[in-house]
Amino acid sequence: MLIYKIVSAAAWLDAEREGVFRGSHVDERDGFIHFSAADQVAETASRHFAGQDDLRLVSVDPDGLDVRWEPSRGGALFPHLYGPLLLTAVRSVDLLALDERGEHRLPSSVPTT
Repeated sequence: MLIYKIVSAAAWLDAEREGVFRGSHVDERDGFIHFSAADQVAETASRHFAGQDDLRLVSVDPDGLDVRWEPSRGGALFPHLYGPLLLTAVRSVDLLALDERGEHRLPSSVPTT
């Protein structure tokens, strides 16, 4: 099972240059990198990235990473990574584009069920 991180294109370019992603300002504040499961990505995008374009959806294999599933909004369990994201765990990086209604269109590679 993959987990997903929404990140700005600029932040992802920085991660590629450094070879590691250390998280956003929110992640740094909270002490872990926020991720979503496949069935949580759409709501995360609409709740925290509404109307934003120039985003990337990073798909990550959590095996071997210090990922903990912890309660968040409404008690749902979300994956949180304690430590930096090594790019060797990244399986794909896709454009998270806005559709004609201004909503994010998830790549077909993200399972919806």
